[in-house]
Amino acid sequence: MAELKPSDRILCALDTTNVDGATALARTLGPHVGGVKLGLEFFGANGPDGFKQVAKTDSNIFLDLKLHDIPNTVAKAVRSLMPLRPSIMTIHTAGGPAMMAAAAVAATEAAENVGCARPIIVGVTILTSLDDEDLKAVGYQNKVSDQVVRMAMLAKENGLDGVVCSPHEISLIKEACGKDFKLVVPGIRPAGSAKEDQKRIMTPNEAVKLGADYLVIGRPITQAGDPAIAAQQIANEING
Repeated sequence: MAELKPSDRILCALDTTNVDGATALARTLGPHVGGVKLGLEFFGANGPDGFKQVAKTDSNIFLDLKLHDIPNTVAKAVRSLMPLRPSIMTIHTAGGPAMMAAAAVAATEAAENVGCARPIIVGVTILTSLDDEDLKAVGYQNKVSDQVVRMAMLAKENGLDGVVCSPHEISLIKEACGKDFKLVVPGIRPAGSAKEDQKRIMTPNEAVKLGADYLVIGRPITQAGDPAIAAQQIANEING
């Protein structure tokens, strides 16, 4: 597999409910990023029609819905979303082995039926807004790093292509799951940016050096005076 260019590693989170705004951003950023992320906020407000509008820009779209339900329901959800032709989709690893396996199989079968490329299916491990104390509060006994690695290994065993993790678990997961296991990494802040609501963050250059495949970056790009220039600067930062 060809090495990704620095710009190809950037997935810009379009955290908005405004279809026209998201579409304009996707069009502006197209030459400068690997794709754009549409999440629950956007999809809840605009549904498939909003997705299709953004897709008209020919952007690769990371559909981040974090599916989590019984295996049959998640498999059906994956199949129902495949006509949209997302490049990457997320499910929750906390749904368990059977749910992850069902999602992986459904993605393969549905992509073949639709006649599109199979999306990369990645599992959400521990949200980057959580730390060790937060995990204790919800009943996990492991530290964040240990729990993330455990979930990543389970994801690989059950057919997922990779996981979403914070920058600080990158090297641990690559060691446990191998270099071909994809890591989609939020919690990325260019040097000098504010932490905001992320607790486990890192710069783009640091994350890629550790083995991150894709970097999810939102506000440092979307709220910049010139988003295209901001994306170019991040690509340059990745390049070192």
